[in-house]
Amino acid sequence: MAMRFGRLDLNLLVALDALLTERSVSLAADRLCLSQSATSSALGRLREYFGDELLVVKGRAMILTARGEELIEPVRAVLEQIRTTVSVAPPFDPATADRVVRIMASDYSTEVLLAGVLADLERDAPNMRFEIQPMHDNPIEAIERGYIDLLVTIDYAISADHPSQILFEDDYVVVGDAANPALAGPITRQLYFELGHVTARFGKSRVPAFEDWFVRRQKQQRRVEVVAPSFLSLTGLVLGTNRIATMHRRMAELVVRTQPLVMREIPFDIPPIREAVQWNIANNNDRALRWVVDRLETAAGATGTEPGNVVTLESGGKMDRTSIEVEYRMNHPQR
Repeated sequence: MAMRFGRLDLNLLVALDALLTERSVSLAADRLCLSQSATSSALGRLREYFGDELLVVKGRAMILTARGEELIEPVRAVLEQIRTTVSVAPPFDPATADRVVRIMASDYSTEVLLAGVLADLERDAPNMRFEIQPMHDNPIEAIERGYIDLLVTIDYAISADHPSQILFEDDYVVVGDAANPALAGPITRQLYFELGHVTARFGKSRVPAFEDWFVRRQKQQRRVEVVAPSFLSLTGLVLGTNRIATMHRRMAELVVRTQPLVMREIPFDIPPIREAVQWNIANNNDRALRWVVDRLETAAGATGTEPGNVVTLESGGKMDRTSIEVEYRMNHPQR
């Protein structure tokens, strides 16, 4: 939870220091690992608190106001004092680090990414311990209250107020029992909506998985016959039945290797998801967490490039990721 001094959120001091140093919203955003809009929003709150513009546009650059210039040294001194007295961090050495890192992640993220990374970390950071917590109704609150250190979830569900990093993209396929006669050939749209479905929903409020939420937006509705408590339980619930599950491709590729299941392409477009990792802005300089994030990025093969914003539909129409995100966030407000 953010510490407050009067009405000033002390996390904003970190943003103020970056803004006064870089004299640029975009460069400060890069330094803080925040979006430009979140950094602009922080600047707005700082201007309101100090009753001063702090940074103003002059020509093609930004310059500091007199008040902004006055604040450079005091802000730096305050942050340095906090760092040295409250959060003095010994040099981080993975070989000797003795630390618990709490990660909130779905069983899907755990299976396709975390399992491999944590196996590697057993060798490289033998004294570090990891606790994986299941997704619940309000993961952003868990980050803000310090209940968890890292959140791994889809980019639509992260907060603009804290730093994050895209890890990988994934899309969806249909999975069913190899003996299911409906899966002998490719699946048509009509067949997809005729078959019974198994889907996963999470937390007390039964939050739907992204594919479940998205398919509900189609004109045609599918028949959900079984609601599962996790992604991994989908496979056991389609085995020996004529039901199908819509599953992330990366996970489907793992399960069809070891179980009598088959994988088929979905007969219409579902936008790919992007998995991201998020941490509290107050932990931005926590070298142990940043090291774990770097390892997740490397394992995920993240390119750091921004994927395209438009999804092309089979109908030839276009679907804008931004509008899907707005709709998703309206349906899943961060309390």
